Amino acid sequence: MVEQIENRQYTDEQLGYVYENRRYVGMKETVGFIVWDATQSFNINAYTNRFITNIVKIDLGYQTLAKTINSVWDIVNDVFTAAIVEKTRTRWGKFRPYLLGLALPGCLVTLLYWFMPMLFAGKSSLSISKFVFYLLLEIMREAVTTFQNIARTGLMATITPHPVDRTRLITIANFASGFFGENLPAQIMTILLDLIDNKTFKSKMSVDAQLSGAFMGMGAATTIIASGMSFWFFSMSKERVMQSISTPSIKDSLRSVINNKPILLLTLSEFLAGFGISGSETDYYIDVLHFASMVLLAGIPAAPITPISYSFVPWFRRRFSSRLLYIVGKNIGNILYIFVFLFGCIGFNPKTYKGGLYRKKLPMFFAMALWEMIFCLFYGLRSVISTELYNESMDYCEWKNGYRTEAMTSVAKGLAAKVSTSVSGIVTTALKKLVGYDQSAWADDREQTDKVKFFIFAMFTIIPVLTGSFGIIPMLFYDLGGKKKEMMYAELLARRKEASISASEGDLDSIREMEEKLKAARDNK
Repeated sequence: MVEQIENRQYTDEQLGYVYENRRYVGMKETVGFIVWDATQSFNINAYTNRFITNIVKIDLGYQTLAKTINSVWDIVNDVFTAAIVEKTRTRWGKFRPYLLGLALPGCLVTLLYWFMPMLFAGKSSLSISKFVFYLLLEIMREAVTTFQNIARTGLMATITPHPVDRTRLITIANFASGFFGENLPAQIMTILLDLIDNKTFKSKMSVDAQLSGAFMGMGAATTIIASGMSFWFFSMSKERVMQSISTPSIKDSLRSVINNKPILLLTLSEFLAGFGISGSETDYYIDVLHFASMVLLAGIPAAPITPISYSFVPWFRRRFSSRLLYIVGKNIGNILYIFVFLFGCIGFNPKTYKGGLYRKKLPMFFAMALWEMIFCLFYGLRSVISTELYNESMDYCEWKNGYRTEAMTSVAKGLAAKVSTSVSGIVTTALKKLVGYDQSAWADDREQTDKVKFFIFAMFTIIPVLTGSFGIIPMLFYDLGGKKKEMMYAELLARRKEASISASEGDLDSIREMEEKLKAARDNK
């Protein structure tokens, strides 16, 4: 049977890329990808805000200033970094040189971050030297991280030329990485914090000193292990999607973002969602319930569901549009938190801030356990769909323009999200100071006020829903699916095959001629 789409004819075989099983990434590289994927969560980053606020004890006002300065630097840094990466062409690829070259500097800067309690022991929260060191460290980390993030995103989009192989790789990695203990450091840290908070250890050291030691030890260990595993994968990985021989100009790079409807909608969605003001689950469990291990216990009933959820992904992909799956995957957590908030407010007195089930461990255990179970049904989908939509958008760029601009596109997309999340982060930090959050209460064994406790609960549950749901609106107009996507991949696979044959024969003139034809066709449009 022959289908006619937009005056082009394609056979069922050409349009049936979804059913192909072509694999480009071998076993060794797949294992490396799985290990690398696991290292992305092999850290204690869930406690970074608490580390800076309660352990390093940098004043919340200073933190707000640092976030503002770093946000401006982030915007400037992203644009220049993207332009540099976009122009890169080396024998090792476009992205791998940055991933390999910045591995050691990134590791060293992060180690300095975790050793701040030792470097500034005894300094007050208003210490200028501590603040300046923290600010400069954040600026350096931002510079290194920007190069790494752009390069990682680009590598994931070019590691295989086939969409089915790419989906397979992402799904396997997300499924298998859980068996490599990716969340183990955070779980160990949670138990340690509970034991220290409840004075389980009989130690001559103060609570503050014990907490500082736990953060420095766990932070340093996870940094070294994750950096080593990442370097191992990047050293063996390959970029298999050929870049255009001629590097696109900055003008062409910017135009490729503007005329890429899928990426524009994804960018706008993340931009609007980024304004969501969100508190910390960790703050709620520690400051309100004094039970950090709640995050572990509430997740036990849902543990078997998480790996099973990956088996639902192909079923979801066959029966529902990418648009609907993205919306559900991105927002299911916030939707469920509405019910958690209403349940927690039973018995709450808004005049005195007294009462409420949200202050009791047992009721909230059942509420959060149920939240975890329902949320984990969509865990596999959430892990795959966002990455897949971005990769599809980059393939759309190549299809429409004849070249790929992963660096500029990822920066434009990330920049918009950073602007909104930076505003959100600044507002969140300022609000904590405004309501009277006590930074020293945890280490000094004091309670937060009833008003602050309710604020922490609301920031964790209902406020993110009220402020971050506008990201749904742009995705209602996302239309890269069905026959349009089939046609795109039919043409791309044929075009890549032709370019690969020409490259293997050393016929670079044919590749340049193909690129010029695509450019002329695009300019005529």
